Amino acid sequence: MIGVVIPVHDEEKLLGDCLDAVRRAAMDPLLDAEPVEVVVVLDACADRSAAIAIQRKAQIVSLNARCVGAARALGASFALDNGARWVAFTDADTIVPLNWLSMQLDLYADASCGQVAIEDWSAYPRGVRERYLMDYSMDTRHIHGANLGISAAAYRSAGGFAALKLGEDAALVSSLLERKADVRFAGAPRVSTSARWESTVEGGFAAMLRRLREEAAVEPLAA
Repeated sequence: MIGVVIPVHDEEKLLGDCLDAVRRAAMDPLLDAEPVEVVVVLDACADRSAAIAIQRKAQIVSLNARCVGAARALGASFALDNGARWVAFTDADTIVPLNWLSMQLDLYADASCGQVAIEDWSAYPRGVRERYLMDYSMDTRHIHGANLGISAAAYRSAGGFAALKLGEDAALVSSLLERKADVRFAGAPRVSTSARWESTVEGGFAAMLRRLREEAAVEPLAA
């Protein structure tokens, strides 16, 4: 069985589309009908996220930590306890492609670290997209909790996710690399994530977009 873990904190506006995309990926013929169990981890949710997850037949676990590392760890434990041999992670504001799971498995690695893309830049001033692509292209080892897959054995060996509010994905991959695990930093499959910059977590993906937005407003790129 394959597990998919999605941490959620008040994501009623975006969660439905995310779960629909994950379900399409679960039906990929290349998976040879292997079962896929989707685990939505509700972290201090006060909106309709639970109802949306139930409507789409996802498993639900809950905590009140406001900590993405703790949420991912709880979801991973649930999936592994139910027999998952591979666990994939994404976020509620992210759309995965049809071949998301099959391409991770086709790497025959201990873990897969995929890239993220932003499709809609309409809310940003001119130059932000260019700054983002420039910064992104300079890093060849992208690590995103929104596009990560790991085998059950490798996850347990690395000690799982730490209860960190930021950088839990990088900490897990660092532990894997220290143990000489086969970690693939693949260009594909690439997921599409939201371009929102509002976030209470400093240093995360949204905070990076907010910084680029502010920089573009102060110093536009030359034509």
